[in-house]
Amino acid sequence: MSSWEVLAVRFATRQTVASQVYLNYHVYGEPDRPLGMDYFFWVLRGPGRTVLVDTGFTPAVGERRGRTMTCPVPQALSRLGIAPADIDQVVITHAHYDHTGNVSLFPHAEILISARELDFWTGPYAERVQFGHSAERPDILGLVEADREGRVTRLTGPHRLAPGIELREVGGHTPGQLVALVRTEGGTVVLASDAVHYYEEIELGRPFLVVADLEAMYRGFDDLAALAAEPDTVLLAGHDPLVLERFEPLDPTDPGFAVVVGPHTEQTEQTERKS
Repeated sequence: MSSWEVLAVRFATRQTVASQVYLNYHVYGEPDRPLGMDYFFWVLRGPGRTVLVDTGFTPAVGERRGRTMTCPVPQALSRLGIAPADIDQVVITHAHYDHTGNVSLFPHAEILISARELDFWTGPYAERVQFGHSAERPDILGLVEADREGRVTRLTGPHRLAPGIELREVGGHTPGQLVALVRTEGGTVVLASDAVHYYEEIELGRPFLVVADLEAMYRGFDDLAALAAEPDTVLLAGHDPLVLERFEPLDPTDPGFAVVVGPHTEQTEQTERKS
């Protein structure tokens, strides 16, 4: 089976508080506390092939939403030695603004997204405030245009993207949230995207603030925890600053830019010291 390199690349960040991150935080009976949130996209590099998982947001959207850009997506790709034309496939794990913002950079790539996800965001409830605030309408229209061009593959079940990469739908956070199981040289990476924003969502059983189906979100936590418990397997959360501490930096001189993710790169001792 082919093995892949998995990179988690941080392109933005913000500072918030727990009550603005976790659903109904007051029910836990704990004082509010500061919490950082990092924004990542992911690169999967294999033999003669590069797959991009999610596309971040643009500086204009980040500024309007009060996010701090650390390295905009085009510049981040350039730092990695990747030209947009090098991207064969783009996986959109879900259609929130921080995952769909630069699709136009890849006008020839195949785009993979859950059919349920795309149907929802082009349906009658997508612009209701509790859903619509998490998306950017121009991004959705860009996906619609790509679909018209025949570049969108709608997934309706588990999908083998390539030898060593499987996409699965877990729902919960959005109607068709996807995760990826990626085989690396040292084992399997469970790339959760926003099915798990923070590790403590699973560790403490705390759903994220933005939820389309609470039961599905809890079920997703259980399923992903079971996958992560398999031998030589690691879970990669979607927004947790701990990602940059748990895995080896791609460039030791700039540890806040990107990490190489896999069981063989997990810095367990360092994480335990800081926890």
